[in-house]
Amino acid sequence: MTEKTRVAVLYGGRSGEHEVSLRSAASVIRHLDRDRFEVIPVSIDKAGRWQRHDLRRITQTGDESLAIPPESPEVRLAAAADGRAAVASLAGAPERAEIDVVFPVLHGPLCEDGTLQGLLELTETAYVGSGVLASAVGMDKDVTKRLAGLAGIPIAPYRAFTRSAYERGVVSLDDIARAMTLPVFVKPCNMGSSVGIHKVKAWADLPAALADAFRYDVKVLVEQGIDAREVEVAVLDGAPPFVSVASELNPQAHHDFYSYAAKYLDPEGASVDLPARIGPEQMERVRALALLAFEALECSGMARIDFFLDRQSGEFYLNEVNTLPGFTSISMYPKMMEASGIPYPELLTRLIDLALERHRTRRGLKRELAD
Repeated sequence: MTEKTRVAVLYGGRSGEHEVSLRSAASVIRHLDRDRFEVIPVSIDKAGRWQRHDLRRITQTGDESLAIPPESPEVRLAAAADGRAAVASLAGAPERAEIDVVFPVLHGPLCEDGTLQGLLELTETAYVGSGVLASAVGMDKDVTKRLAGLAGIPIAPYRAFTRSAYERGVVSLDDIARAMTLPVFVKPCNMGSSVGIHKVKAWADLPAALADAFRYDVKVLVEQGIDAREVEVAVLDGAPPFVSVASELNPQAHHDFYSYAAKYLDPEGASVDLPARIGPEQMERVRALALLAFEALECSGMARIDFFLDRQSGEFYLNEVNTLPGFTSISMYPKMMEASGIPYPELLTRLIDLALERHRTRRGLKRELAD
């Protein structure tokens, strides 16, 4: 019998999107092909502690969210033989589980911003998703927009600045008010799931919105609000990459925009059109822009590319790139892929295969001057 591929599903994390990760990981574990994969659940709690869990214990309740039992053994990630990695106990016991690939189901800073990916590279561990560069760039909305602009992808006017510059008075709110029209959006540059985002409809409310955004990041951006529809596209790596049909998110009237509450707390927070109700030319345009963004940021594995569709001009503007998109039961990345002909279990299998293939390729590269 063929030996199963051992997949460490890594979940939790120290970001504000910790709870979202618990839900994404539950869904991933539920849909992984058990005939091919052996699942090893590993969590990172809010204090940064890594733990290995008994799969049956954390999934027996059938909850939509995984638990992190505090008594589970603390572990570390270590390099192993033949290109594999290992999850090793810290308690002094010889317990050690070799793994073939890590599936990070984590969102936000210290999870999808290149930091975790750097650790996995140092231990020569195969892992799902983009590498250090694309992960870091994709997490930073400011840098994402800069590179997108260089690639010819339209972006909305915005201003990004650090907390230090703001506190030193380098940034003038009057200048922002002169350069943009209400409403504007205030966003932490390195955060996802709409955490810390505010729609500002009066300039008097801008300082409070900035103060809250700075709770989540040292750099924020103020972006021109657009009378727009929210359109998303899923991209799966390959030769060539596979680009899904686009979907459209329609926040309910009691939500000003597709906020964290609309995404995860309110079951009626938004309706979805999948595929998006746009014409064939617009569908072709947004899919082409999504692929262009995926390649411009040097993404690998997967990404969800989010756009604004201006209701007046019909132009698409890049909103953000998510290199580790949500995988909950209501998340749009797997839904768009399924609508485009790739069911959830097959999607997970393809992502793992891509990770293993990339790992083999990178291990074959020379690190020293060749003879």
